[in-house]
Amino acid sequence: MERIALILALAAAPAWGFDANGVALGASEAEVRDVFPAAHCKAMEWKTDAADRRCDAAPAQFGGADARITFFLKRDAVQAFDVRFHEKDLRSVVERLRQHYGRPDAEGRETFQRRGDAREVYKVRWEKGQDRAVLSSIAGRRRVDLNVWRGHFDSEVYRIK
Repeated sequence: MERIALILALAAAPAWGFDANGVALGASEAEVRDVFPAAHCKAMEWKTDAADRRCDAAPAQFGGADARITFFLKRDAVQAFDVRFHEKDLRSVVERLRQHYGRPDAEGRETFQRRGDAREVYKVRWEKGQDRAVLSSIAGRRRVDLNVWRGHFDSEVYRIK
């Protein structure tokens, strides 16, 4: 009986890792293509230690929204993915992410001043071990970004070799 209760509790809990429609960090290119058969995969346009291939899946569905997803792979393992969707779907996607990824580690709004222009940014952040997920939405912009990565990918991907 205790074993059944534990199994049910684990099934109801959010998944430990971050994923996009079941394609988790660490997944292979074949797994990306299984879930997103129309994904266009190719070598990176620049040399970086962060990734050697990318797979672009568009159109795609993510959290109930029409989206574009890009997976970044290194040695046939997903190191990061970016999801872009329309701002009108922000609330419903964030709610689904809370259900799937769990309670965020941080959530809030910040206002940035730049050349006399104030911009409000809404951010939600999850951290699990060395994996990170950050959703950001700039007020007045139509596109929302969810960036998910492992390790130092975010600071290494644009470091060109």
